[in-house]
Amino acid sequence: MGFSTLRTRMLAGEQLLGTFIKTPSVEMIEVLAKSGLDFGCLDAEHAPFDRMRLDACLAVARALDFPMLVRVPSGGADDILKVMDAGALGIVVPHVDSVEKARAIAKAARFGRGGRGFAGSTRWAGYATRPMGEILDQSQAETLVIAQIEEPEGVEAIEGIVGAEGVDGVFIGPADLSVAYGHRSVDNDDLRAAMATVGEAARAAGKAYVTWVPNAEVAQDWTRFGFTVFVMGSEHAWMLAGARAAVASMRDA
Repeated sequence: MGFSTLRTRMLAGEQLLGTFIKTPSVEMIEVLAKSGLDFGCLDAEHAPFDRMRLDACLAVARALDFPMLVRVPSGGADDILKVMDAGALGIVVPHVDSVEKARAIAKAARFGRGGRGFAGSTRWAGYATRPMGEILDQSQAETLVIAQIEEPEGVEAIEGIVGAEGVDGVFIGPADLSVAYGHRSVDNDDLRAAMATVGEAARAAGKAYVTWVPNAEVAQDWTRFGFTVFVMGSEHAWMLAGARAAVASMRDA
């Protein structure tokens, strides 16, 4: 594991495994840091992370060198700035369905004219202990920007999205994309066709290709579409599965 190497590993096509974290608790970060996961992703889109809880969780992740992304609520520059300053390695941005959105989120996550505001006094920058040039180099080397493809429009615009400067990868949202196509489950041909189309574009552009899976069996099946990074389940799903298994074993004893 390591904050400094995740982007390099991801862009090299290494098989990586993470999970969504939905419990805003530093103890959850401490436990999952011992699990062997390559990274975690705090789900600030669908879970109750306020700014202070995000800050605390990112502080512990940094201290443990447990690479941590944040799925932001939106692609707004303010949401992106606060999680990056707090120490996130990168962002996962939902509902990127156009080239313009892809360019905007990449710009908001990195320093430069019209982009992320520079502050050397943040956790990410080392609390005013490091020179500006070193901080700028770190941003170029480490920051990850991943665009979620969750609408048919995003699939249609995928070549431009993966070609946008500063976008490091694309993340198929299987549930949202299936719903957007009018389906009631992820077992449908529209999703499979979209996965193949997006995978070809990501591979051609040299970008990471990510998706969510519920378990290893689905991940094994979906590797045929070119995915190399899997976000498997969440700690909620794992706790529930473990609890159900423990209860069932006691009932049967």
